[in-house]
Amino acid sequence: MTKDASPAPAAQHGDRIAKWLGRSGVASRRDAERMIEEGRVRLNGELVRHPATFVTDGDIVQVDDQVVAAPDRTRLWRYHKPDGLVTTHRDPDGRPTVFASLPEGMPRVISVGRLDLNSEGLLLLTNDGELARRLELPSNGWIRRYRVRVFGVVNEDRLADLAQGSVFEGVHYGPIEAALDSSRGDNAWLTVSLREGKNREIRKVMRGLNLHVSRLIRTSYGPFQLGTLEREELEEVTGKVLREQVPGLANPRRAARS
Repeated sequence: MTKDASPAPAAQHGDRIAKWLGRSGVASRRDAERMIEEGRVRLNGELVRHPATFVTDGDIVQVDDQVVAAPDRTRLWRYHKPDGLVTTHRDPDGRPTVFASLPEGMPRVISVGRLDLNSEGLLLLTNDGELARRLELPSNGWIRRYRVRVFGVVNEDRLADLAQGSVFEGVHYGPIEAALDSSRGDNAWLTVSLREGKNREIRKVMRGLNLHVSRLIRTSYGPFQLGTLEREELEEVTGKVLREQVPGLANPRRAARS
């Protein structure tokens, strides 16, 4: 009879299995812990029940009965997501996904944050769930900047008030910096910046100002820029830039050397 894999002593070398799965690009550490709770993870053929279980060199890890490759060096890509793609690996509604659109030969990657179906622009992708989690932390204070096309009459005073935070339909939203760039008739382009965002935050906040968002393009995420990337174009961030922008990157020997 196969028994459950139990936690290893604290002194054992290796990584906790949820962290190991994150580094392998399977999922974030939190999602990996959920996979363990759901009984989807095995270590050397034994069911893993404890996130504190350690993985060492030579161990075989399986998720949904598929062997997971050992973590590679930490890598990060900039991707120009077009609208019409969902940022998920498997969509229950069968809609096309970002990950299915990536070129052949790409390792398994996860996104840093998300862009919804109708949003476009810069999406960061990484093969390291730990890095994804770190880049998403609000404590980074990284600004996420967007170009937003809206339909309606723009009140610049109300736009400026968003910097103090806002409440819409009972939900409190943090400070948003929004400025009018240009307008023509009932259509206008705005530059919108925020440091952390709730699901569909910009669209909801603009609706609270009686503005309908007809296009939303993320142009930067912290120090990483969309730049001149064409739609569906993918470009890897060099190891040098990655190390400069993410100081103290865990296990730096795994960062790409450039």
